[in-house]
Amino acid sequence: MVGRAAKAWASPNLAFIKYWGNRDDLLRLPMNGSISMNLAGLTTTTEVEWQDSLSADSLILNDTPQTGEPLRRVVAHLNALRQRLGITGHAHVISANNFPTGTGIASSASAFAALTMAAVSAAGISLSERELTTLARLGSGSASRSIPSGFVQWVAGETHEDSYAETVAPPEYWDLVDVIAIVSSTHKAVGSSEGHPSAKTSDLQTARVAGAAARLEICKEALLTRNFAAFAEVVELDSNLMHAVMMTSKPSLFYWLPMSLEIMHAVRLWRAEGLQVCYTLDAGPNVHCICIKSDADEVRDRLSALSGSLTIRVAPVGKGVQLEPLSLA
Repeated sequence: MVGRAAKAWASPNLAFIKYWGNRDDLLRLPMNGSISMNLAGLTTTTEVEWQDSLSADSLILNDTPQTGEPLRRVVAHLNALRQRLGITGHAHVISANNFPTGTGIASSASAFAALTMAAVSAAGISLSERELTTLARLGSGSASRSIPSGFVQWVAGETHEDSYAETVAPPEYWDLVDVIAIVSSTHKAVGSSEGHPSAKTSDLQTARVAGAAARLEICKEALLTRNFAAFAEVVELDSNLMHAVMMTSKPSLFYWLPMSLEIMHAVRLWRAEGLQVCYTLDAGPNVHCICIKSDADEVRDRLSALSGSLTIRVAPVGKGVQLEPLSLA
């Protein structure tokens, strides 16, 4: 494998029904299934070049050579790909995000989805979408959901092969928009990968998981019937349950900041006033305000009125992972 390269981009995804905690940490088999939407306009672009002459894998992230944990995670994933694809050689990886990294906007999901697609393609191997989702899952569980397009369900499964993600509706099916209030761009102290093992230490995790399948079906039905009231209720409930588990784990994980709470409270008031909007938070302080497209400008204006210092990003429903032509320069 001499000098083979490929480039891919992927979007982060926003989970409506959350993934938190694994049955198998090595394979990242989740405790429950989840459902999400890809976020258009937010991307990780990754180029992978396999070289037999390299003595080790290398990573450049956002123009900065990486060592430590970021490189370790990429090397671990490349090792898994080498083993499962039957390839040799090391890889030079160049990756960049156009949104804040490690702040609760699922940067690891887009990162490992793009890395998987680029690495497999650079190896000259063609895999089905389902197989790609299972491989991306090994790097970051939620990366499985960034491979397919639009609204995506991740089936929990019992084995590596049957824990996969698939599209349940295309991007154009429902005009939902994620208006993201970036409360903090600071890289969180405890990332999702480190947090997942702690889920089992919370007394609330068993109850959260026990109701997850029912919440997923309620969410899926609301999505497919475009029932925003039912959708909003179950999405906010599921987000609150995940954060309750985080807060009661050992050690406790408190991702919410005062502004996070202020926005969550405001969103509920806005919905009572007639705006079709609800909130959800991933493992970070930033608040995702999901709304109908026709209400997106109003939601953005109201968020700006809460605090002029908020950075706000707007993302409609996006596509799945895509290969990108390499520059000839």
